[in-house]
Amino acid sequence: MQLNRLVAFHKTMGDTTRVRILMLLANGPLHGQAIAGKLGLTAPTITHHMNKLKEIGAIYQRREGNTIYFYLDQKSLEFSSNALLKMIMKGEEGKLTKSKQGEYELIVQNFLQGDGRLKTIPAQRKKKQIILRYMMRSFEKGRKYEEKEINEHIKRFHDDYATIRREFIMSNMMYRENGIYEVNPEELWTSVE
Repeated sequence: MQLNRLVAFHKTMGDTTRVRILMLLANGPLHGQAIAGKLGLTAPTITHHMNKLKEIGAIYQRREGNTIYFYLDQKSLEFSSNALLKMIMKGEEGKLTKSKQGEYELIVQNFLQGDGRLKTIPAQRKKKQIILRYMMRSFEKGRKYEEKEINEHIKRFHDDYATIRREFIMSNMMYRENGIYEVNPEELWTSVE
């Protein structure tokens, strides 16, 4: 999550109606008409607010027949809510103890061949996060990369560059917009634990 996305999240959350909608959804999924009725608002107003909340990942929707139900995405909401504090407070919390550093180095050694290429992409989440972090070391923070550059970098480690590129995005290690990639601050990366 880039700083501008973090600011957009907090701007979107700075609306009383949106906070009230999230409070309603915390009790379970609701459809738009139910939310409009509970808040005394019109359907178009609710649609506007729901679109804003979907843009920042605070909610998601599922269709059941002809009705669309909205759900609170608690994990995404918690991540985005805590991201600002993590970014501000980044210091000691992000540093590894010597024992953890040794464990991480052992995992990297186990998954790399002699030529530095991956034997396989780890299936276990923790090990995959460690390998992805290892691969991210040579990207420059603040630099914008084209997709072709990202692919070439990944190919040095593994031929399945599309899967690994997608993992970078899903793990919040990189941010993609209009085919341009940028490294996120480490405090925003998905936790290894």
